[in-house]
Amino acid sequence: MSVMEMSHRSSEFEQIIGEAERDLRELLKIPNNYRVLFLQGGASLQFTMVAKSFLGEGRSADYVVTGAWGKKAVESAQIEGKVRIPFDDKAAGYRTAPAFESLDLDPQAAYIHFTSNETIQGVEFASDPDTDAPLFCDMSSDILSRPVDVYRYSGIYAGSQKNMGPAGVTVAILSDEALERVAGNLPPMLDYRIHAKNGSLYNTPCTWAIYVTGLVYKHLLKLGGIEAAAAGAKQKSEQLYAAVDGSGGFYKGHTEPDSRSRMNVVFTLPNSELTSKFVAQAEAEGLSGLAGHRSVGGIRASIYNAFPVKGCEALATFMKDFQAKN
Repeated sequence: MSVMEMSHRSSEFEQIIGEAERDLRELLKIPNNYRVLFLQGGASLQFTMVAKSFLGEGRSADYVVTGAWGKKAVESAQIEGKVRIPFDDKAAGYRTAPAFESLDLDPQAAYIHFTSNETIQGVEFASDPDTDAPLFCDMSSDILSRPVDVYRYSGIYAGSQKNMGPAGVTVAILSDEALERVAGNLPPMLDYRIHAKNGSLYNTPCTWAIYVTGLVYKHLLKLGGIEAAAAGAKQKSEQLYAAVDGSGGFYKGHTEPDSRSRMNVVFTLPNSELTSKFVAQAEAEGLSGLAGHRSVGGIRASIYNAFPVKGCEALATFMKDFQAKN
């Protein structure tokens, strides 16, 4: 029987989702006082669920904005309550991830929220921040690519479609303490406590996507776990950044060097004509999906966990050849 046919309340599927949770706990070293939920709606729904759950009346939350997804999180939170923005790098074009200790954070904030990796601008936090207030993070695009100190967070959430599996599953990791602070009178589908009580089976989940996500966890464990993924991310991104930095200015990185993403390498060329030529010729060489987001332009090479080292080698070689000819 296919996973797509079986009941989500069958013993067979309970084994599948249970193994997926155990393997994820092993990968991220998730403590026993944290719950793992397999939800739906992507990070976009989490923007609302976090705010509805924890942004109570008369309180405010701090949002650190380093790119487009952090901005979207703010837009959802502002519907639910008061939001402070101690950092927003929009004026500079979103090029840096700030040190949290340099920010004017509210020690009484209901929570602090940030996005660990911004896919569009290629901005990534290099380590886990240390804060006094409860900390929530959207890790959709770099989860499982580096070790994470889960204890520092009240909540972590991530869409599966970058590093964990097919689209459709959203993993949320919340501390028991955070669950105790969830607001009352929430619609059942927006209540973390109900999903936790029902083992992520309150409604029919994305059974097939959860199954494949679990296979990815097992595959990553066989490869050597998070440490192996982190080494691969470092090797791949360094190849591309070396091609950018060694071009004498022909290619220019969008992000400040200490905030560069290991998942999304974003850079520009001297003009739009060369950019279009680069994308077209790269496509002809089998290197696709390289056009940058319209808000940034240039080139964006997304190199998530599953992307091979040889792909980065091929792109770096192409970059050098293209520069020599242009």
